[in-house]
Amino acid sequence: MSTKTHDTSHITYESLLEGNKKFIDNALKSDPEFFDKLTSQNPPVLWIGCADSRVPANQITNTNPGEIFVHRNIANMVIHTDMNMLSVLDYAVNVLHVKHVIVTGHYGCGGVLAAMSNKEFGLIDNWLRHIKDVYRIHAKELDAISDESQRASRLVELNVVENVYNLCKTSIVQNAWMNGQELNVHGWVYSLATGKINDMKVSTSNNNKLDDVFKFK
Repeated sequence: MSTKTHDTSHITYESLLEGNKKFIDNALKSDPEFFDKLTSQNPPVLWIGCADSRVPANQITNTNPGEIFVHRNIANMVIHTDMNMLSVLDYAVNVLHVKHVIVTGHYGCGGVLAAMSNKEFGLIDNWLRHIKDVYRIHAKELDAISDESQRASRLVELNVVENVYNLCKTSIVQNAWMNGQELNVHGWVYSLATGKINDMKVSTSNNNKLDDVFKFK
């Protein structure tokens, strides 16, 4: 695996403001009405992704501003007590009426790697606990993988799958389905090495895959 790191020494506070000017110039050159079109938003997709700076939703899907509503946190978690995530989800589903919600993780996720260790990191340990629970649920499969890198990659995948199910269990998604709203939930894993998205094949548009105890009827 390559150990090369991206040189960010040229990034300064001032360079960000200069970059904004270039962005405006380039956007208006390509489309004089670029900013006029952004006066309202009607995105068909909600993206729940990792806060990792290397996984920008629009760039890796070749989409434009206004096309994806984005929520990001450490390790793309869907936690039923996270009011930030739930507020974003509620707005996306009930106000924007998105058609797709995609939980997107990525291989080499620092949050997942930290959760696999026995180290103490501080406040974030409380967040990582949820990933450790994913490991506990799938311990038999994960412990059978001798290569640590492969085990980490599989935990990244399983974490996405579990958070797709967590998403489906929310009252927001359940009520949307009960009301006949078109809403599809998906799970992806992005490769930093190749740029390719791995569809985890857990897409669903109803609660049929949930245990009965979680279903709204």
